[in-house]
Amino acid sequence: MNNNLQVDIQGHLALVTINNPPANTWTRESLDDLADLVYELNDNKEVYSLVVTGKGDKFFSAGADLKLFAEGDKRVAAEISTSFGRAFEALSQFRGLTISAINGYAMGGGLEVALACDLRIAEEQAIMALPEATVGLLPCAGGTQNLAWLVGEGWAKRMILCGEKVTAEQALKIGLVEALAEKGQGLDMAIAWAEKAERQSPTSIAACKRLIQNARKEPMFAGMAYERDAFVRLFDSNDCKEGVQAFLEKRKPNWTNT
Repeated sequence: MNNNLQVDIQGHLALVTINNPPANTWTRESLDDLADLVYELNDNKEVYSLVVTGKGDKFFSAGADLKLFAEGDKRVAAEISTSFGRAFEALSQFRGLTISAINGYAMGGGLEVALACDLRIAEEQAIMALPEATVGLLPCAGGTQNLAWLVGEGWAKRMILCGEKVTAEQALKIGLVEALAEKGQGLDMAIAWAEKAERQSPTSIAACKRLIQNARKEPMFAGMAYERDAFVRLFDSNDCKEGVQAFLEKRKPNWTNT
């Protein structure tokens, strides 16, 4: 893994830091590293949550470096867009809780990685935008899809078609983020949220996350049937047995993510 992506495993939490100064831009290598990392973490039963943040206090991530597209090479465009899609789709499908601690500017692919997470926390100085159309491009890493789902078609069109930037406070009001934090406190809040999730059964979280995300593409009556099936399947897990016994014995459960 290259130095543009730093990973720190802290107990049941994987902290991923985008580290490519000055603006924490994505490279093909760091995108491929992110995808590979998520695949590895999905196999690591000890990791329950993943937090993404940016290095420093000015940029979360400014997205792709436009120098990559300076020559107008469609082959390069196809390779980079594929890497973006692979990385952020892998992130969105991580079995555990994912949180982005947005500690500064989140632009283009920088906002799209946050959109791929389950939850978003914005520090008070954060600015968010999808400005690709300003330079003749478009969001290609889930931006047109995930943003509209979160904030509605109107705000998605304001941000993408009109190029509007939103402040952290605006982002909270329109549902783009779930919480605000003071400058420098976003990561601590994200870790606190991850610790809350650790009290839940990791097998239950994985099942619930799949059901919630499935609601984007299936009608509700189908989702309700999947919900009942998933409920019954949890009885095959050790965590289900442990959770019920721990409750009856009035003790803290010992999850094994199995």
